[in-house]
Amino acid sequence: MADSPRGIDHTDSMDSNDGGPKQPDKKKSRRPANTAFRQQRLKAWQPILTPKTVLPLFFVIGIIFAPIGGLLLYASAQVQEIRLDYTDCKTDAPILNRGRSNFGDMPDDTITTAFKNSSGDVNAQWGRQVGVNVSDSVTNVNINTTRCYLRFTIPEDMGAPVLFYYHLTNFYQNHRRYVESFDNSQLKGNKRSYDQIKGSDCSPLYGDKEERLPYYPCGLIANSMFNDTFSYPVLLNPPNAKSNETRTYTMTTKDEIAWSSDKDLYGETESKYNEVLPPPNWRERYPDGYTKENPPPNLKEWPAFQVWMRTAGLPTFSKLYQRNNSDAMTAGRYEVIVDDYFPTTLYKGTKSIIITTRTVMGGRNPFLGIAYVVVGGVCILLGTVFTVTHLIRPRKLGDHTYLSWNNAPGAKTGPSTATASGRELRPGEA
Repeated sequence: MADSPRGIDHTDSMDSNDGGPKQPDKKKSRRPANTAFRQQRLKAWQPILTPKTVLPLFFVIGIIFAPIGGLLLYASAQVQEIRLDYTDCKTDAPILNRGRSNFGDMPDDTITTAFKNSSGDVNAQWGRQVGVNVSDSVTNVNINTTRCYLRFTIPEDMGAPVLFYYHLTNFYQNHRRYVESFDNSQLKGNKRSYDQIKGSDCSPLYGDKEERLPYYPCGLIANSMFNDTFSYPVLLNPPNAKSNETRTYTMTTKDEIAWSSDKDLYGETESKYNEVLPPPNWRERYPDGYTKENPPPNLKEWPAFQVWMRTAGLPTFSKLYQRNNSDAMTAGRYEVIVDDYFPTTLYKGTKSIIITTRTVMGGRNPFLGIAYVVVGGVCILLGTVFTVTHLIRPRKLGDHTYLSWNNAPGAKTGPSTATASGRELRPGEA
């Protein structure tokens, strides 16, 4: 059979679906989209700083900042405060006799006062009793300790609210290993086994390796909780009182001590008393461990613990212990009893009590006011200096004679012929 002639419909050499030449593939590009934002073409305002704009700015900043600083300093000065450092009371204070009549004067460097209308002499004294059996406020267990007595004079009435703080120095709660050493789930009340706690942030204080029981609460923060206890201030010489009659200035250790938001972070534990152990530093409070009579504490109802667990950012800090929101603390001679447990001398720190008031700006802290006054004063001073300089020796804006290459050694004197680009002149351009 003869070969059929090749025609235009023959498809031996060309695919019938080929509609034309093959289109090249698009190359991937990392070029940003052509928009004003991506291509950095947004409209901008670039002010030219001239003496007429800069000099008034200095004075405006100074006029605003200086009065604000003055108001902050005034508010800080309205705070009434007394601070007594009782670190060495356990060793240096005289041992009191039976009638407690041999108090000794506290060293001057342990007393800090700030009152509005008095010289600040509070006649602070201290004394101690050694080997006192004290009933713990949490567990009612008797603990043998040193009891410190602090006596001081409040020279003027302190208006409510009156706040009672303990103050620590050289205690680094902001250390990374320390600040992360707790188990959030355990604090909320969830039951956590030894194996679960072992892998948590509580290490190395997660539990007892021999008994294979977790600590509750675990971690370095809870273990090192501040445990000195303070009595209410007692007024020794109330007005119109009989001889030896005293009056207690009642304060609360429950209400408005911790932040209201902190209470939601804690819960009563689901663990039974025989399934957890107290932290090592709590053994004096729980000498037999947790028992049916002394079960694990309810952290949700323990403001002092919640306050301690909110770690401080600096090694010197104060934490609220008790307060009185309604009654003024009248002027007079007061006594505070301190049961001394917390060993600050081991890490070369100190501990103090602070009784203070507050203003709308908070507690006593003159630093912010001083900072505002300094900034305001510096701005006014610079504004004055620059203004005088501008009036005496004014400078033309954009003067090329101040360019660095015109001030180089060997540069020609006289009017500058250089441009801002620094290009040398070509022949014939002079």
